[in-house]
Amino acid sequence: MNKLYPTAADALKGVVADGQLLAVGGFGLCGIPEALIEALKDSKVQDLTVISNNAGVDGFGLGKLLETRQIKKMVASYVGENKEFERQYLAGELALEFTPQGTLAEKLRAGGAGIPAFFTKTGVGTQVAEGKELRVFDVETYVMERSLVPDVALVKADVADKSGNLRFRLTARNFNPAAAMAGKICIVEVEKLVETGELAPDDIHLPGIYVHRIVVNGQPEKRIEKRTLSAAAPVDPVAAKVEAQAAIAQAAAGSEVPAPIKNSSSTKEA
Repeated sequence: MNKLYPTAADALKGVVADGQLLAVGGFGLCGIPEALIEALKDSKVQDLTVISNNAGVDGFGLGKLLETRQIKKMVASYVGENKEFERQYLAGELALEFTPQGTLAEKLRAGGAGIPAFFTKTGVGTQVAEGKELRVFDVETYVMERSLVPDVALVKADVADKSGNLRFRLTARNFNPAAAMAGKICIVEVEKLVETGELAPDDIHLPGIYVHRIVVNGQPEKRIEKRTLSAAAPVDPVAAKVEAQAAIAQAAAGSEVPAPIKNSSSTKEA
């Protein structure tokens, strides 16, 4: 079965439609399917309910779909970087189902595992639990959460083989595998495609049975959500001299060099 499609638009064709429930992988702007989001915007499908860790930023990621008003509802855990999201929500133009981050991950994981609901302590006594079933287990109160099974999952992986076996890179592994498992149809955007068998079994994070379509985007933008830099820590010349002398003395004695003396005036790097 050939899962490879020449473009993101081709990969979405015949799958996405108005009014669907979509899951979009990523954590902030890390590991988002940039080409698939752009193709989804160009498809002009409307009234989407989108499940995602976040809502992108203005003009990038899911922020593009907010600007074109293709999203009617977000199911998310963090939306603080998008002014257009804020404007639409406060104006009553966009529905929002705020979901604790761990609960959101478990809703997708449970959906992919065929588990219709689960109980969690997170959210008990808050608005998150309003209208939901509460139950006591071992004297603790839990709230029941329904799992999520989106019509389509759009995810991003680092490497795929032609059978759809996936390997994710670092933070991109947070929500993408769960979203891929939960979707009735999973479309994956990858940076590199290899032949089936090139990925060692232990290097596969998600088996190809979950993946229906693949598109290659070898040069994603990978925009940084919020760049934060700190000034270099000042050097204490006296402490540096003492440290150097101690290292020389230890080396002369034939023992291991001691751990560096910490500079009390150093600042934590962002």
